[in-house]
Amino acid sequence: MKKLLVYMKHYKKETVLAPLFKMLEASFELFVPLVMAAIVDTGIKNADIPYILKMGLLLVLLAVIGLGTSVTAQFFSAKAAVGFTAKIKHVLFEHIQSMNYAQVDKAGTSTLITRLTSDMNQVQSGVNLVLRLFLRSPIVVFGAMIMAFTIDVKAALIFVVTIPLLSIVVFGIMLISIPLYKKVQAALDRVLGITRENLSGVRVIRAFCREKEEQDRFDGYNDNLTQLQLFVGKISALMNPITYIIVNVATIVLIYTGAVQVDEGILTRGEVIALVNYMSQILVELVKLANLIITVTKAVACGNRIQAVLDTPAGIRVYTEEEAIAELQENSGSTDVEQCSTITKDAKVVFEHATLRYPGAGADSLSDVHLEVKQGETIGIIGGTGSGKSTLVQMIPRFYDATGGRVLVDGRDVKTYEPEKLIEKIGMVPQKAMLFAGTIRDNICWGKEDATDEEIWEALESAQAKDFVSEKEGQLDFEVQQGGRNLSGGQKQRLTIARALVKKPEILILDDSASALDYATDAALRAAIRKLDEEMTVFIVSQRTASVLHADRIIVLEDGDVAGIGTHDELLSTCEVYREIHESQLTGAKHGEEKDGVKHE
Repeated sequence: MKKLLVYMKHYKKETVLAPLFKMLEASFELFVPLVMAAIVDTGIKNADIPYILKMGLLLVLLAVIGLGTSVTAQFFSAKAAVGFTAKIKHVLFEHIQSMNYAQVDKAGTSTLITRLTSDMNQVQSGVNLVLRLFLRSPIVVFGAMIMAFTIDVKAALIFVVTIPLLSIVVFGIMLISIPLYKKVQAALDRVLGITRENLSGVRVIRAFCREKEEQDRFDGYNDNLTQLQLFVGKISALMNPITYIIVNVATIVLIYTGAVQVDEGILTRGEVIALVNYMSQILVELVKLANLIITVTKAVACGNRIQAVLDTPAGIRVYTEEEAIAELQENSGSTDVEQCSTITKDAKVVFEHATLRYPGAGADSLSDVHLEVKQGETIGIIGGTGSGKSTLVQMIPRFYDATGGRVLVDGRDVKTYEPEKLIEKIGMVPQKAMLFAGTIRDNICWGKEDATDEEIWEALESAQAKDFVSEKEGQLDFEVQQGGRNLSGGQKQRLTIARALVKKPEILILDDSASALDYATDAALRAAIRKLDEEMTVFIVSQRTASVLHADRIIVLEDGDVAGIGTHDELLSTCEVYREIHESQLTGAKHGEEKDGVKHE
């Protein structure tokens, strides 16, 4: 949390003025009991109406000045708190954007959303209250005790005993509740995670009639959060009654002591009233301080959670050639540079004994892939679910770094590229078609910011999306809803392909991006891509043999291992895994033909 305070430097004036005006308000408030004592001892005792009116006007003046200083302090504290959290939100969002896939996977989407929303609100409330009350409450408490000493030392000793007791209660409860609030926020993360999962997968839940099971699962997480909140709430709730008991007992003792001293002529009635007022002020301020500490406790816990994300080293590290070779030697266990580099010079993309294990995984997701891809080649990648197809192509743009071996583009280890320079070479179409709220033109221009309408239509035509875009109202200006909710799955996939094609990349990666397309559209798409640029190197990830059978070479993966590499005909005769995939799909097509009379190719 301390590290976050650096973002307060832009609000130095507000952080000074807010407590300063609150101190002024507290100072004026401490004079009120003395004025009341003077009214009782002088005005009422002597029936001096003009004196009472004069002191009454003084009370009104103190109230007006107190109100003015309080409003001013609130203005500065709110400005500092809102500006402070706005800065942190900007920094945190920028940091999250720079995190790689592995870091986002480890943190979790729901956790990051909580950090940006709920945690930020708690920090903002904490900063606001600290600037307003952190100095005011101690000043009133200790100021009241000092003022009590100016009235009577014996009576003031009651304050000396009461304040430490109250401090023990307040700070003891605070120390107990801080770790509990951390658990509450972690439980909130889990509730948010399951809520997000259910909302995004609501169609699947209803399709399998799993509403009751998901409601029970949500209730379990929610009940756990409720129990934690109730437990910590009960502990925090002890603060007010205990402090009230202590202060009220002290007030009884004070009234008894004051009554005895009044009877003996040591104190006046007005001075006893002033002492009781000071005790009441202490009670009110300590209750405020208790609530402040609860809020600050939550804010500190949330601030630490935000700082934990910011402390995660983000950004893709750019290696020097020497560092990349040194890491390769360390991973391969070899000190011979020549053994670590066996590629040919005309290779566009090289997987050199590439291995990848996801963080926290017990086994490699991809093992010892060695492949050289020449410029202009089309490489098909096929295999069952979980065989490592997406993992393989995601190492090219460094979405994930190889944990063994290396990946090279144009003869350079991808780790030595600046991320922007590497991405300029690559057009990536992810497995999940994702569109953003805005026009079709806006979405396509993600691939090339300054793309002309002519270039956009050319990309749409190649992606087999021109026909349906032409039919949309406004065409390129058609408004796409968030996530492309107003488009079909096939339309979304074709637009994401057009987004990659508009930049005319050197390397095109289609990560199972035609799964929602029919066979005819898929074939037309592949034919259009081949016509675009003979120098373009294409990777086609698919579970359909029909999508990759015309590729120059096909890589067959099984459980992260390479089961075979070759052309369609070669693999049919040499690779049992590929032959099984092809025959199962061919059989399915024949069964479909017998069923509906439609010929499947």
